[in-house]
Amino acid sequence: MDRRTFLGGLPLGMLALALAVEAQTKKVPRVGFLVFTSSELRYRGFQQGLRELGYVEGQNIVIEFRSADGSLERLDDLARELVALPVDVIVSGSTSGAEASKRATRTIPIVMANVSDPAGLGLVASLAKPGGNVTGLTTMSPEIIGKRLELIREVLPTLRRFAVIWDEDSKANAAMLTRLKSITLSLGVEVRSLPVRPPVPEIDKAFETAKGWRASAPPSPRWTTR
Repeated sequence: MDRRTFLGGLPLGMLALALAVEAQTKKVPRVGFLVFTSSELRYRGFQQGLRELGYVEGQNIVIEFRSADGSLERLDDLARELVALPVDVIVSGSTSGAEASKRATRTIPIVMANVSDPAGLGLVASLAKPGGNVTGLTTMSPEIIGKRLELIREVLPTLRRFAVIWDEDSKANAAMLTRLKSITLSLGVEVRSLPVRPPVPEIDKAFETAKGWRASAPPSPRWTTR
């Protein structure tokens, strides 16, 4: 993911609204930035997006960066740590980060990005009226998964076997797989589910399994919603 892509996906406008409320009290806003894995490029992109809104780190805004370094178990602790500081708003670019943040607080605003099914996961009441303290953007993966399969069928009209490598720790991924199976059944396409967890060797093994099964289409990239 390059910087431009990240800036396009992060709802910085929504974050700006939360920061504007703090600015009215003449207080330097403190933003919690919670991520599943560290990415300097993502962080720099976040800083640039804030600068374009008039917020410069170290001058009129404080950013509390926290990374779980790929450990789901650490996310809850880090979210509680941000709440205890306290921060004025929490930004999370993953499903698991948004879930951990909501478990940690029901009052501090949470801005999410790259979450596949926020309503289905209970992060918001609905897409039209989120309610609560969580808002942001969704990839709407469950709604467009059928379209993805249609595009593959256009490239491979003889598609009969389709392998899916997915993150078994993600509730959102499990829901998408259920929907995909119902769609492929109506199309006469057989689906092979290959659940994995990091590290990479397990993912590589899943690709070999799909190859041995002779999937008609290459295995889909594992859905990443952490």
